[in-house]
Amino acid sequence: MKLIERKYDQEMLAQWIGMFPVTAMLGPRQCGKTTLARAINADHYFDLENPRDAARLDQPQLALEDLKGLVAIDEIQRMPELFPLLRYLVDQDLGRKFLILGSASRDLIQQSSESLAGRIAYYPLGGFRLHDIGPENMKTLWFRGGLPRSYLAASDAESHLWRSQYITTFLERDIPQLGITIPARTLRRFWLMLCHYHGQILNYAELGRSFGVSDMTVRKYCDILEGTFMIRILQPWYANVGKRVVKRPKLYIRDSGLFHTLLSIEASDQLYTSPKLGASWEGFALESVCRVLEKEDTDVFFWNTHGGAELDLFWQWGGKNFGVEFKYEDAPRLTRSMQTAMDDLQLAGLWVVYPGKSAYALAKNIQVLPLSETGVTWNYGSTAVQKNKK
Repeated sequence: MKLIERKYDQEMLAQWIGMFPVTAMLGPRQCGKTTLARAINADHYFDLENPRDAARLDQPQLALEDLKGLVAIDEIQRMPELFPLLRYLVDQDLGRKFLILGSASRDLIQQSSESLAGRIAYYPLGGFRLHDIGPENMKTLWFRGGLPRSYLAASDAESHLWRSQYITTFLERDIPQLGITIPARTLRRFWLMLCHYHGQILNYAELGRSFGVSDMTVRKYCDILEGTFMIRILQPWYANVGKRVVKRPKLYIRDSGLFHTLLSIEASDQLYTSPKLGASWEGFALESVCRVLEKEDTDVFFWNTHGGAELDLFWQWGGKNFGVEFKYEDAPRLTRSMQTAMDDLQLAGLWVVYPGKSAYALAKNIQVLPLSETGVTWNYGSTAVQKNKK
């Protein structure tokens, strides 16, 4: 299988390892964490899914205390008892660094932060970025998603088959290994139902009635899928602007390929005739931009008013407000909703991201921008996005 170099993530991860005693790389199963960790040439490597490596850590202090350099521990959520030991080892200040890899964000962050507060940084890794594979391959990335084995499959049919098996494995093996005792069939039905809320306001009570469970059970299931990087729950921004605004969150399936598989969309021509085409594009583009903003450790929101004005993505940086609208159109035009968002939220810049190839201005500080040009770094000094020049 072809190896795609993830230069940006490799450089950023190396930078974080140099800054912090412990770096945690978090992401979904099969997103490339192990490949990236091996690419930075750790001095010692333990994979806790490998019985031999797990046996080496039966006496963890004896196994780790004499090691020097960078020590990588993969699938660390299998041995949460290691965290207090890591704190002791890094406090010895013997030139040791630890890189830990995990697939369950919320529990792993809670377990590690309790023991390693002030000593650990969390690096999020998803599937391939658009920057990794080149803008000419954007449609393939959109249809197949960013998980490496799905994207690099020999055909769309093989990619779909791999994703189908990935979902089954995730539900039947990964979820129980996290100590979650929900039947795989139940969680699959729930996940399928969430697909129809993709890009929409999430009403826990309404979803619970549809699924025949309480809203607290719905929240629990959503927490599981969010904590394993399967969905993104986007919170609303509702600062007081003198209007009634939506205060419920939005939901997105994070990987577009998994979204298409859950909807039984097996070929790209089926996607282009699907009623979910616009929602699919919005989710794919939104996830791409969110990953650009991760570099700034930026909290992102959406904004909707009951009067119909909306903004798909909103964030603050440097004391200013910024926003993005996503449009699956040939040539987006200025809308009243955009003008309302500019005025009510006092935006310093608004980008309208679309699948086309040309950038152009709609109004002062409002610019249409191809998704292929969103690069890896936002340039806040102008209504443009700075591409990675490397």
